[in-house]
Amino acid sequence: MELTLIYTVIGFSLAGWSVIANDSVQTLGTFIASKQKWFKWYTLATAASFAMVITVSYGWWIYDGDISYGRLTRIPYQKIQWYHAVAPGILLLLTRIGIPVSTTFLVLSVFASTIVLEKMLLKSVVGYGIAAVIAYICWIAISKFINEKFDEITDKKKIAFWRNSVWVTSAFLWGTWLMHDVANIAVYLPRQLDISLLAIVLIYFSILLFYIFYIHGGPIQKVVLDKTGTRYARSATIINTIYALVLFYFKELNDLPMSTTWVFVGLLCGRELAISTMNKEYKFKYVFPLIGKDFIKMVFGLSVSVGIVLAIHYIIIPRGLGL
Repeated sequence: MELTLIYTVIGFSLAGWSVIANDSVQTLGTFIASKQKWFKWYTLATAASFAMVITVSYGWWIYDGDISYGRLTRIPYQKIQWYHAVAPGILLLLTRIGIPVSTTFLVLSVFASTIVLEKMLLKSVVGYGIAAVIAYICWIAISKFINEKFDEITDKKKIAFWRNSVWVTSAFLWGTWLMHDVANIAVYLPRQLDISLLAIVLIYFSILLFYIFYIHGGPIQKVVLDKTGTRYARSATIINTIYALVLFYFKELNDLPMSTTWVFVGLLCGRELAISTMNKEYKFKYVFPLIGKDFIKMVFGLSVSVGIVLAIHYIIIPRGLGL
């Protein structure tokens, strides 16, 4: 077996593991938090796997075998080297200790040129800002009508409505997120997959999803649970809807990859600031350490990504260490 094939298998396996374990909790975290009390983990995992199969298969069909939804147009397929396989391994390590690192930067940085990486960063920063502003404005308005702790729903019809809404909005968000982040895994594969490779991808993704639901999201789920009200059906529905709409907007904007992690943290940041603005008991001194911690973790992940891409372009490749 050639080393290139070995590196491809390792890189794809680690990328799938790290991306699903890290980024999927952004989209499925509120779903897990609000539903685990009412449903078994394998029921939730089955629903998520079904939505994943539909979304990935649809992209494969529409984009002529490309499961990345065209996100890799500016990053052509490359012969996989050892350093391509190392990047998702680093991401997996950071994920295990609960750091919300951007998989887009950490994985795609080893494939992208510095120019593409710069554009990815700019798009992600804009996404962070837009998500934070939209979330802040929305929750300022919402907080006047909804307080999950003191305004608990008692009407059975309303309870059923909001619980069902979580299913619908989670599916919408999950599908939209996959349209972005599957590229972080598909970058290790040919841009056009045959039906057998597609089947392997779908089976592997499903296995990973079942594991993530089995461990209830893992360490990175704490980023979601730390935020106010994410366990409630109404809050989960609203978070899902806003997040999905922002991601859909940026998907339609252009084919450039972006960090969904930055958008997600921006959303939670704006939401927490809005809640603290409207709730006198929830003071800013409690909020800033919470959102500041997440931002520092993101910057740390970005620093690692930039360090990797600089090392590849200016040390490894020029010295022939990639062979």
